[in-house]
Amino acid sequence: MFDYNLIENTDISGEAPECEPARQYYFMKKCRLWAQEEEKRMGRKLTLSMQTMGCQMNARDSEKLEAILTYIGYETGEETVADFVLYNTCTVRENANLKVYGRLGYMKNQKRKNPQMKIAMCGCMMQEPTVVEKIKKSYSFVDMIFGTHNVYKLAEILYTQIESERMVIDIWQEAKGVVEDLPSVRKYSFKAGVNIMYGCNNFCSYCIVPYVRGRERSREPEEILREIRNLVADGVIEIMLLGQNVNSYGKTLEQPMTFAELLREVEKIEGLERIRFMTSHPKDLSDELIQAMSESKKVCTHLHLPLQSGSTDILQKMNRRYTKEDYLGLVDRIKEKMPNISLTTDLIVGFPGETEEDFLETLDVVKKVRYESVYSFIYSKRTGTPAAAMENQVPEDVVKDRFNRLLQTIQSISHEITDSKVGEVVDVLMEEVNDHDESLITGRLSSNAVVHCKGDENLIGKICQVKLTESKGFYFMGEIVQ
Repeated sequence: MFDYNLIENTDISGEAPECEPARQYYFMKKCRLWAQEEEKRMGRKLTLSMQTMGCQMNARDSEKLEAILTYIGYETGEETVADFVLYNTCTVRENANLKVYGRLGYMKNQKRKNPQMKIAMCGCMMQEPTVVEKIKKSYSFVDMIFGTHNVYKLAEILYTQIESERMVIDIWQEAKGVVEDLPSVRKYSFKAGVNIMYGCNNFCSYCIVPYVRGRERSREPEEILREIRNLVADGVIEIMLLGQNVNSYGKTLEQPMTFAELLREVEKIEGLERIRFMTSHPKDLSDELIQAMSESKKVCTHLHLPLQSGSTDILQKMNRRYTKEDYLGLVDRIKEKMPNISLTTDLIVGFPGETEEDFLETLDVVKKVRYESVYSFIYSKRTGTPAAAMENQVPEDVVKDRFNRLLQTIQSISHEITDSKVGEVVDVLMEEVNDHDESLITGRLSSNAVVHCKGDENLIGKICQVKLTESKGFYFMGEIVQ
């Protein structure tokens, strides 16, 4: 848990410190004093609305952003009337950008009604120069724009905006280091995500992430382990290690350390019950990592291993740097060491130049690997990526037909796998009261599958033994036996 005395003991009578994160503590305290004056003037607490789009890395960033604003003095409020509205954006697909522009168009009227409202934009979308120019031109009422490399500077950016009363744009083209040791809020008291690295070096031809998240940067292992120990001391029993490609962790450190070695160190932390991680690139998943996972008593029996396509030709065009045979060989080695592993994946249908034969290769891999679930996507052009300029874009009707056939195959396999597990007694981490039926509690197996069973909120955060009584295709019904 973050020690807020670090902020409270900060001297703000002079100039801001140059070193981080002390500099941010200075501005957080400055902004808190400003917020207290605003509360007196308005006769109420300041309110905050945060909208987070995209991946778990963005979600983790938002936990930090929310904690900074909460310390300053903001409470949760409605988007349309909040005093501070923050959009943490995703830019993986152009549709995501269009949705953001749609929200800004709506918020223009809200800002006109309430000129004191502050609107901030951050995240991957802001790393694109054309986006920033469009916001400056068409949405000039936005107060703050910052990117992925300096999310920790929120308090400093806010203070600059307060003092200048103008739009503040703070975009870095590349990271200048890794800054942690900042407050963070967690959705769950018993599980948390921990960033172990940032950025990506893979440059898949369809993906914008390396351009907006930057090159790979690994955190020092002792910093990661210290953060996890503190989380465990605060009641966390499950950790998700996060990175764009966790399998290449440690390569940028002065004293290189493999991801497998890091896993073994995390395993030693007393009180930690479960370890998860994502995302894994197949080309970097080593036999050392497979061995470490197979020997672990804490690493969950779930591995998300993005395939994207089963065709070697398409994989080459995607710049994935493995073949269909490489991938299947890797899966064989994983299953040999971990027969009970639950594999999930990502698939893109309709990549430029994909033929019927290429698509059938993808179906072949799906049938051979037998994924428990698949995140499947219809390819969409992403401006700024090499794939967007490729010839032989696949007709929409052909893509939809292939996508539907893929879904049918995935659903059939998934149902067979879940049906085969009915009757098993498994450990389940109880996470929340069911959204649709308050008499049910929802939990997650080590395999990442979801189960609903009779129970109450007193079980949240506990690992219970549950008998799986019924398969519902992509989830289970169960009953607690212990």
